Amino acid sequence: MKENLLTWLDRFLIADVFLVIIGFFWFAIALVGKSLGIPLGWELWYKLWQPVFNPAIAILFTGAILSWIIKKIGEKLNKSLGK
Repeated sequence: MKENLLTWLDRFLIADVFLVIIGFFWFAIALVGKSLGIPLGWELWYKLWQPVFNPAIAILFTGAILSWIIKKIGEKLNKSLGK
């Protein structure tokens, strides 16, 4: 059960990492475009920051910490059971 949960958590976090990376590149390109006066999606990115990218970053950090905690607890349980 624990391995199945960790597998799905890791898969979800990988997808979330790609969302955050894509959002970062979009931000960088849109910011350069805004500074040059070229509309490259800055307004749309800025509208999506609060409802999409901000929670994605929070989920990424929370999931990574949760995954680490679950793995550490599993290691301690395996040590105490002598496995």
